[in-house]
Amino acid sequence: MPERLVTVVPEEGLHARPASVFVETANEYDAEVLVGPEDADDDDLVPASSMLAITGLGAASGDTLRLVAEGDDAEDALDALEDVLTTPEDEL
Repeated sequence: MPERLVTVVPEEGLHARPASVFVETANEYDAEVLVGPEDADDDDLVPASSMLAITGLGAASGDTLRLVAEGDDAEDALDALEDVLTTPEDEL
C-alpha cells in the first residue's frame, strides 16, 4: 500500500473549507485512503472520505499527516490529496 507523509500548509489547518476540498478530492478516486497524524498506528487512521473524521483530526498548519491508500487509483489519489494539503487556503 502506498503511503505519504505530508505537511499541512493552509494557515488554519484542516478546518471546514480545506477539509471539504480534501474530502471531495478523496471521493473522486477509486481508492480507499486513510489519514492520521504521522506517528499514528494503522488502527488509528481515519477515512479521508469522511468530513467528520477529517475535521476531527484537528490538523493544524505545520502538522504532518500520514496518508495511506489502497485501490486502483491509490497513487493518483495520494498525489491529489498531497496537492490539497500543500496549497495555501486562498488558492484552493
